[in-house]
Amino acid sequence: MQTIQPDQAGDLGFLEHYKSNSEIFSLPSGEQISIPKYFLRFKQWVGDSIPNTYNNKAVIDWNGEPVFAELAVLRLFQSNGWNGVWVDSYRRKYRVGLPDVVEPVDLPSKQADLVSDLRRQTGRFGGCWDVLVWKGSKTVFLELKRQKKDAIQNSQIEWLAAALNIGLEPENFGLVEWVIE
Repeated sequence: MQTIQPDQAGDLGFLEHYKSNSEIFSLPSGEQISIPKYFLRFKQWVGDSIPNTYNNKAVIDWNGEPVFAELAVLRLFQSNGWNGVWVDSYRRKYRVGLPDVVEPVDLPSKQADLVSDLRRQTGRFGGCWDVLVWKGSKTVFLELKRQKKDAIQNSQIEWLAAALNIGLEPENFGLVEWVIE
């Protein structure tokens, strides 16, 4: 069992601008958990088309770089000194750039062990939240949902429950609702 202690030093202060109401999750045990929620507005990419849109995912303009929403959130964290990956559960890869443009990466051992522990707990590969970031002793899983288009899946709630069971806290998670303007 791995315990991750939330860092109370304020490493997530850059997100305050995006803070929204917390989201209440009902775990399989019946327990109610409040998870921090953030709201992000993105611009649509209008440059050259990208080679692989992953079945027509929205392409966002992140400071002149075409990315998916998961990569835009990763870039936001990277610009604030965090490391991380987009967890591409569909293709079972960890990514830091667009598919067919940037090769998948391996997780550092601490994060790989955590994800493996959670996969053993849930009994499945899927359910991991979209973005995994870390800085110092702080680890955060972020789930992205496009406003009025996406909803949390049961497998993601099971992932959250498993993570809480091995010692993570609600502060190790964040829900990101997003729109394209």
